[in-house]
Amino acid sequence: MRILFSDEKFFDIDGVYNSQNDRVWAVDRADADKYGGIKQKRKFPQKVIVWLGACSKGVTPLVILEKGTVDHAVYIEKMLPVALKYGNQVFGSDWTFQQDGATSHSHHLSQQWCRDNFPSFTDKDHWPGNSPDMNPLNYSIWSELVNAIDWNKVKSKTTLIQQLKSSVKKIRESVVFESCDSFTKRLCRICQNDGNYFR
Repeated sequence: MRILFSDEKFFDIDGVYNSQNDRVWAVDRADADKYGGIKQKRKFPQKVIVWLGACSKGVTPLVILEKGTVDHAVYIEKMLPVALKYGNQVFGSDWTFQQDGATSHSHHLSQQWCRDNFPSFTDKDHWPGNSPDMNPLNYSIWSELVNAIDWNKVKSKTTLIQQLKSSVKKIRESVVFESCDSFTKRLCRICQNDGNYFR
């Protein structure tokens, strides 16, 4: 319960849509289209990268990048200091920082920054590279943020950023706490499943 999890996610002005998960069951194509079978997307939608941290005490301030990608230099300059400040504020000097295996995270300079600054952190050799079942942001909190956004108001990158900033405040504390609290149970289930995904 003293772990600060973190993750990045792309958001674009077309909203969140996953063609593998968002399905419409219908008798024919016309019926499917009537109930949302067609989802229009722009060829090159405006997008931002969002970084967020979460722990049993709540969520960090959002870090929003309007341009570019997250390399190790951006990660060290813009995101890690936010995590450090928040973790120290809510836990004092006894907590662990957790990141995934993204290239910017596993870069030797990022690892060194974490080693030098965080009271404790899980290094790149002790966390599975692709572990969505183990990060509360992936299995719960991002969905909470996505559902809090009023997508009808998102018309541009500016309105997307406004909605992200206002919607992060709507993430329910109970969801954050329960998501982080379930981490150890999920970890046990993954171990019982020999490291494989579970349903």
